[in-house]
Amino acid sequence: MTCVHLLLTLVFAVSLGTPVEIQRPRGVPLTKKQFYVENKPFTCLDGSRAIPFDRVNDDYCDCKDGSDEPGTAACPNGSFHCTNAGYRPMFIPSSRINDGICDCCDTTDEYNSGAKCENTCKELGRKEREVLQKMAEITKEGFLLKQHLIEEAKKGQQEKKSKVTDMQGNKKQLDEKVEVLRTVKETAEQPEKEAKERHLKAWEEQKAAIRLEKDKAKMAEAFFVSVSELQSHAELDADADGTLTETEAQGLMGGAEQVDTSTFESVWPNIKDKYHSEVSREEADMSCLPEEPAPVETPPDEVKEPVVVNDSEPYPEDDISEEEDEDDEDEDDYHEDDDKVSAPPTIKAPEKSHEDEEAMPPYDADTQALIDAAQKARDDFEEAEKALREMDDQIRNIEKELSFDFGPDAEFTYLYSQCYELTTSEYIYRLCPFNRISQKPKYGGSETNLGTWGSWSGPENNKYLLMKYEHGTGCWQGPNRSTTVKLTCGKETVVTSTSEPSRCEYLMEFTTPAVCQEPANTDLSPHDHEEL
Repeated sequence: MTCVHLLLTLVFAVSLGTPVEIQRPRGVPLTKKQFYVENKPFTCLDGSRAIPFDRVNDDYCDCKDGSDEPGTAACPNGSFHCTNAGYRPMFIPSSRINDGICDCCDTTDEYNSGAKCENTCKELGRKEREVLQKMAEITKEGFLLKQHLIEEAKKGQQEKKSKVTDMQGNKKQLDEKVEVLRTVKETAEQPEKEAKERHLKAWEEQKAAIRLEKDKAKMAEAFFVSVSELQSHAELDADADGTLTETEAQGLMGGAEQVDTSTFESVWPNIKDKYHSEVSREEADMSCLPEEPAPVETPPDEVKEPVVVNDSEPYPEDDISEEEDEDDEDEDDYHEDDDKVSAPPTIKAPEKSHEDEEAMPPYDADTQALIDAAQKARDDFEEAEKALREMDDQIRNIEKELSFDFGPDAEFTYLYSQCYELTTSEYIYRLCPFNRISQKPKYGGSETNLGTWGSWSGPENNKYLLMKYEHGTGCWQGPNRSTTVKLTCGKETVVTSTSEPSRCEYLMEFTTPAVCQEPANTDLSPHDHEEL
């Protein structure tokens, strides 16, 4: 009856939620109770020796591993187990036992120090459950968002694949169109080229004829009969001493004292490049003179008309005397002179420059028509070729995006082509997933590359928890900067923090629903691990 009564008492206590302590030495966890059997020798947990049970927790360290003193501070390498009913159990170093500081929330570590400790396990358990409840809600909402992201990503990938297929078909047609337009262009350019060459050839011939006529006119103007006439042109001096000697002049004239027209034609090529006509020499001399300041024109005094006292009785024309007529004539003459003086000087039309004379005349109508036709063919070809290049770029960009590892279910696809910023007191950090990370001073300055996309680098069981960005801007006398991005579950996609744990190696924390796992049906009721 005694055993039955004891069992009923135990069941009744459990049903009321009352913790019942299972008898075992102080500081021993329930998982190791079987090693501490009363009235039997205790074997050190490292197997080094066996001691009588009454030497367990006798405040003297017998075992090297400290397992014989789980409830005292005798062994420097021992550990004390806090039961912490209502909260999480924990181990503390045995050196903290009875040190006057409450380490266990159930106060069991300060059983003999006299410290006034309060059991806070229930309150800590309540707060922990609130945090766990909040985390569970975030995980649940994040997982629902993740499912939506997966659905959108798969739909988007299918659309992109279909788009690439369609674009590749259109690209084939565009390739054919470009080749056709290339042929049209080359066909149109050939007659254009021939017409331009004919026009240019005709113009070159015309220019040669004009130059020949000018050369003959200049030669006729410069015709010298004797050496003495030639000596008047010092610009022909060969040794540049400022004087054209008779000997030098005879040398230019082929050794003759006088020449006729036919002989001068052979002399002219030797002197025509240096020869200056009289007119051109006078103009050169005038250009060397200082310019006179332009006279300042004084505006004529304003002529005030006499005030008419009585305009109701005008003077009859017959009463005007001859003297007044003469005066009027004089005044007319005076004003005519004024008109001559005040009339602005006529602007002399600029003479045609040598370049203007050498300018090619416009194309004739037939040639211009060929040029216009060829230009239209070129424009059509270039437009089609540009469209082909743009289509190639689009196909290449979509194929690049599809080649990325966006997770087992493509849940990270939505991060592609997006950027997220975090502003601190000094810097603005910018994370562009699958691209690069940068750092820029908040108050101006150049941007620093903290790494470009490398790979997923999480643990084996889930590599999608860490991103690695490498080969950033080099540090001064150090390695290139790199960044590890730690991903955690969250309802929002945001950079939460950044740090530099070691030189040039950055750590960034990033929340995203893409890493939220399906929540387990966890019972968040008070801890039932009260060791009975």
